[in-house]
Amino acid sequence: MENPEPLRKKPKRIFRIKGGSVILGHCEDVLLDPKFRKKYLGKIQLIFTSPPFPLNLKKKYGNFQGKTYLKWLRTFGPLFAEYLKPNGSVVMEIGNAWEKGSPTQSILPYQALLGFLQAGKFKLCQEITYYNPAKLPTPAQWVTIERIRLKDATSKVWWMAKTDRPKASNRRVLKPYSDAMLKLLKRGSYNSGRRPSEHQISEKGFLKKHKGAIPSNLFEAANTGTRSLYQRFCREHKFEPHPARMPEKLAEFFIRFLTTKNDLVLDPFSGSNTTGAAANKLGRKWIAIEALPNYAAGGVSNFDEIKAKKLLKKFKVV
Repeated sequence: MENPEPLRKKPKRIFRIKGGSVILGHCEDVLLDPKFRKKYLGKIQLIFTSPPFPLNLKKKYGNFQGKTYLKWLRTFGPLFAEYLKPNGSVVMEIGNAWEKGSPTQSILPYQALLGFLQAGKFKLCQEITYYNPAKLPTPAQWVTIERIRLKDATSKVWWMAKTDRPKASNRRVLKPYSDAMLKLLKRGSYNSGRRPSEHQISEKGFLKKHKGAIPSNLFEAANTGTRSLYQRFCREHKFEPHPARMPEKLAEFFIRFLTTKNDLVLDPFSGSNTTGAAANKLGRKWIAIEALPNYAAGGVSNFDEIKAKKLLKKFKVV
């Protein structure tokens, strides 16, 4: 695997609370560390993460392009598989990429996913589309200047596992019934029968009241909140936040769906540590790995602002 930096320091745990810890270091270095392997191999219920996307624009958090990206992401397939419990899951967000200088989408994200799946011998449980209604109109050249493409406001969230029946329950993520469905339930009757699609709708089964509606594989969440502990910390200390923060709502959803209390959740590319914050809130154990000291330290503010500030000073960020 190619190093994004000429020199890499040994991974180090920089923060710990009951049930969770933040490790500063490159993900591959941590996962190959003998002590870490001995303690956590086969113990993780969910790996939930958003690795750097294969963007043409080089980001501060580090990202590869082309064949380097394919090779880099593929390497993690076997590593992630080793750390999962037999019924554990990997949920990975991979954003879209565009061909450089061309108004055409790159197939690189799909090639990278396929390589990761094959290398880890994973089964693809489901594809989820994450829609961010607040996303800026990009790619700007094709969307706002030439106006020949639509705003790219979605990314794919891929749910994978070593088995075709990993631990999961949509009963844990039911959403409120729509007003229309509530009216149907109250009325107690429905136009059941065979549909043009050849589906047979049973009135008895369809109108049975549960605790909510089953979510679809289209997930909508904006990432514009400014009231989180992390956002407030960044403003107060004039600290530049991570440019690709994941909405806590997305992390909470999959943690609820695929884990139960005290299960262990790992985010190997933790950034602002949204995953750790969500896991901690839901009573799960968690491990966050982040390669860059400024983001690793900033993510600690989700739990301890004083400690986060000390870490930022230690790493000479503020």
